Amino acid sequence: MPGRAVVERLPKGSEHRTGIWYANQKARRDRLDPARLTALVHLGIDWAR
Repeated sequence: MPGRAVVERLPKGSEHRTGIWYANQKARRDRLDPARLTALVHLGIDWAR
C-alpha cells in the first residue's frame, strides 16, 4: 500500500495525494459509510473487512 508521501501525477497536470487519502481512510474506518467499506473490500483492502 502507498506510504503517506505518495503523490500521483494525473493527466492535465493535476495531482492526487494517494498516500494521505489511504491513511485517512484507514484511520477513520470506524466512521466510514458501509458502502465505502464494501467498495474498499472489493478493491482488495484487507483492513476494510
